[in-house]
Amino acid sequence: MNVDDFDSLPPEECKRILKARAKALAHEADQKGQAEEHLQVVEFMLAHERYGIESVHIREVYPLKELTAVPCTPSFVLGIINVRGQIVSVVDLRKFFDLPDRGLTDLNRAIVLHHADMEFAILADLILGVRNVPMPDIQSSLPTLTGIRSEYLKGVTSDGMVILDTGKILSDGKIVIHEAVEA
Repeated sequence: MNVDDFDSLPPEECKRILKARAKALAHEADQKGQAEEHLQVVEFMLAHERYGIESVHIREVYPLKELTAVPCTPSFVLGIINVRGQIVSVVDLRKFFDLPDRGLTDLNRAIVLHHADMEFAILADLILGVRNVPMPDIQSSLPTLTGIRSEYLKGVTSDGMVILDTGKILSDGKIVIHEAVEA
């Protein structure tokens, strides 16, 4: 039925037809949404590249303020911050992944990650937002990612966002520091 044909129909009939079409379209969209799995990620900038972290592992995103440097730690440990009375370590993935350093600005944020009994924050240059990425859109690898970054890669989207394997980052012993300082 064409749009021009609606003029000749009684209003109740037009309403019934439009309702039936709306229901059919809603049902199609519902089935499509259920069939395609999504990964919800927080998208952020890090050294002029776009990264994503699964939101299921994120406790909160916190402004990077009152950062306190901690002596005798690896270079990738930026320092510690106080998040509502809890002391949280901040890891600079730029240094951990050997990316260029941009320095700190007011736009930097600490993404507080948690998993089981591990919790720390990672530095983000800028938070871009939260988005749902369809699982079929995630490619398994990117040839330009080499070295340590490829170890923590979950995939890359068709538009170039690198999705990190948050579970692997949170469970990796390279990030945990067990060092005693002699007096």
